[in-house]
Amino acid sequence: MALAPMALDSLDLARWQFGITTVYHFILVPLTIGLSPLVALMETQWIRTRNEQWLRATKFFGRLLLINFALGAATGIVQEFQFGMNWSEYSRFVGNVFGAPLAFEALLAFFLESTFLGLWIFGWDRLSPKLHNLCMWMVGIGTNVSAFFILAANTWMQHPVGAVINPATGRAELDGVGGFFAILTSELLITTLLHVIGTSFLVAGTMIFGVSVWWMVKASAAKQEYEARDLWRRMTRFGGVVVIVSGLLTAATGHAQGQVVVKEQPAKMAAAEMLCESQEGAGFTVAAFGKCEDGTAQHIITIPGVYSFMATNDFNAKMMGLKEAQAMYEERYGAGQDYTPDEMVTFWSFRLMIGVGMISVLVGAVGLWLIRKNRLITSPLFGRLGLWILPLPFIGASFGWIFTEIGRQPWVVAPNLADPVSQVYMRTADGVSTVVSSTTVLTSMVLFTVLYAVLGVIWFMLLRRYIREGVRTPVAASDSAAGETENQALSFEY
Repeated sequence: MALAPMALDSLDLARWQFGITTVYHFILVPLTIGLSPLVALMETQWIRTRNEQWLRATKFFGRLLLINFALGAATGIVQEFQFGMNWSEYSRFVGNVFGAPLAFEALLAFFLESTFLGLWIFGWDRLSPKLHNLCMWMVGIGTNVSAFFILAANTWMQHPVGAVINPATGRAELDGVGGFFAILTSELLITTLLHVIGTSFLVAGTMIFGVSVWWMVKASAAKQEYEARDLWRRMTRFGGVVVIVSGLLTAATGHAQGQVVVKEQPAKMAAAEMLCESQEGAGFTVAAFGKCEDGTAQHIITIPGVYSFMATNDFNAKMMGLKEAQAMYEERYGAGQDYTPDEMVTFWSFRLMIGVGMISVLVGAVGLWLIRKNRLITSPLFGRLGLWILPLPFIGASFGWIFTEIGRQPWVVAPNLADPVSQVYMRTADGVSTVVSSTTVLTSMVLFTVLYAVLGVIWFMLLRRYIREGVRTPVAASDSAAGETENQALSFEY
């Protein structure tokens, strides 16, 4: 009897530790995925036009990329160690499948991006401009290939395909080469990948847009008309276009992904809408509180038919509720288990993911409108707003990840509902290590939380420092006549 509380504590602590470290790591990931190809595009524009402002923008935002990449790589290492320690039972059962895409990510994508990033850093004035630019394009390809293999592993946990149980070992294994390609071509993987890439460009575009708006206002107030107009207005427009295009891509791919999730994880989407019982023409609820299980669920402002349309493109479609989903899982996988994910966390993380992203797109659209016809943004309030929106896409992406993972519970490997005879599934409680004590997990969780907090402060301070320093822009002749001087050089240069 004494082992049960310890096992429960170890499970809860292991989940908290993995959640904390994963969310922190994922804050950094979208910026790297989105910013690396955008920096490559800036350098391409410089080579094509020979406009020095594109070169200055490349170096400025390239520094921000380097800071983010370094912290992202450092925090990502911890994730894989947890699989073999806190989640050893999970690794024992599905390691032969789950480890395959992770191996490709490490051996192919990570080495690709890190090698060419090194060449890009040290290749200024050593490589030809086009070859140097190719290095950053290879970094951009590498980061997105890395995202592909990481998401392949995660979406397999959400919807296992291409795997069978070895009766001799009782472990999940790839069903040959075809099984591996089944994982890489999963419908859920394709929609998830496109959604994550869209989100990453939204994060990076907002970073470029917000910083550029702030510097445009600052340069204009300092009477540095040349810098404000020729550099920061250009980059504001560049960032604003990226924000709007990526926002539309994120919305479209999120819609497609949601329709796949409705088929493969009906309980997740029912919890996201707090849909207690199956209903035709199910609506989208703006706010909800309570729980369906104990009858305390309260819905505030429900728009009829919208959830059905989001899930099936049919306003009158019948959608499965949490009560029916629970009954279905009990019939297939055994009674006595609560198969309903945390309703409040799933419901609100879904809405915060959408709402926070929409704010960034709205501000980006307003910014593009304000700089039309070669105008400058000179309002200090809008300049501060540019900085205030910087965290929003990071927060929205984190809530999206929380929704994805919490909504999968109580499964660490969700069962494939399209294959009712498959045994490739695992409850979260069964995946935790049986030999790692709760004290060990608690100690490591505290240490990693403190370490990540310190790294987070360093990351923020470094970004803040180099954003505030700006770029070294020559002053136009008209500005020089008015007594303007050059900006000081950055404290580190390529």
